[in-house]
Amino acid sequence: MSDLYVAAGGGGDPVGALIAARALTRDRAGPARPPLIATYAWERPEVDPTSSPLGERDFDGLVHEGRGGGGGFAAFTAATRARPPAGSTLPALAGDLPARLLLLDPAPGLTSLSRQIAAMAEAAGGRIRVVDIGGDILTHGDEPDLCSPFGDALTLAACRLTGVPTTVHVAGPGLDGEIGEQRLLERLATSRPLVPDRGATAAAARALAWHPSEASALWAAAIHGARGSVRTVNHVIHLTDVSPGLYPLPLREAIGHNPVARALLDERPATLADAADISRRLTGIPGLESERARTPRRDPPAAGIDSLDRDVALKTLREAADGADHITLRHAARALGLTWRDIPALRAFLATDTPLFSPGSTGADRPLVRGQ
Repeated sequence: MSDLYVAAGGGGDPVGALIAARALTRDRAGPARPPLIATYAWERPEVDPTSSPLGERDFDGLVHEGRGGGGGFAAFTAATRARPPAGSTLPALAGDLPARLLLLDPAPGLTSLSRQIAAMAEAAGGRIRVVDIGGDILTHGDEPDLCSPFGDALTLAACRLTGVPTTVHVAGPGLDGEIGEQRLLERLATSRPLVPDRGATAAAARALAWHPSEASALWAAAIHGARGSVRTVNHVIHLTDVSPGLYPLPLREAIGHNPVARALLDERPATLADAADISRRLTGIPGLESERARTPRRDPPAAGIDSLDRDVALKTLREAADGADHITLRHAARALGLTWRDIPALRAFLATDTPLFSPGSTGADRPLVRGQ
């Protein structure tokens, strides 16, 4: 028996969900069983140029499990492929994370999504643990920097409909740049945080070496002791002594904070588009387009990393950091005219073995999360 981990927002959240799973099971006796991690295939525009979360019809090579009276679900393998023009990092994550990655397909609507999660929880044999990196799952819908509340709210509502005991875990308050750390701490006032150890991040090291997720990388770096300001693609994030924490709270309390989740439960929309309209009505943010509006897709560069001069590149990164102590490798790649696929080569070029780069350093950075 184990728990089902639900990566609340898609994107890079499965990486953070694995770190959380390792932290939450570190005191259990016996060998660790690879956790089941359910996730949306809902990624950044540079990864997936389509406009909606991907579903089963958008992939070849999914493994279907749990069919029958209790419903079923689909799992990724390293051989799974997104059907063009769609793109996804999840097949590669399935190969690099010691976990079983399961697809959350919201296209058929809220009730169907709830059935999927219930079938996954039954296969796991335990409770549901929702993991959100950054904490926008606790939105009140009116925060000035809020940009992507829909997926998290849909997750909360679907988990509530399963009837399965569920805990929500906020990892690294404020690290997604949508709700400030202090405001989130007020909403987590009754929560006693767990601080993962470095062993929990080691399981995700292979994925952190290439994945463009910024929030999960920031959380891993904070666990390893990184502090100070970090320039990301869209924000300046401050890593503090609060940043490594993993904060649990009951599902009921999380839904109490989230007006979109409450409205979804009240109105029970039949389609994904109807659910997104509810989110837009309450927050003013388009549920299916907000990430793309915030971070437009960029055309591939004409030249690759082999054309870079180190001194010129370091000068460019210092300018891109704009006074911050660190810069994420995703933002560093963009500043140098590279794509997220160049991140492993960029790490070698910059002589860094960390999720972050410190532009003021001319030598190799202190290792925070080593690749395996």
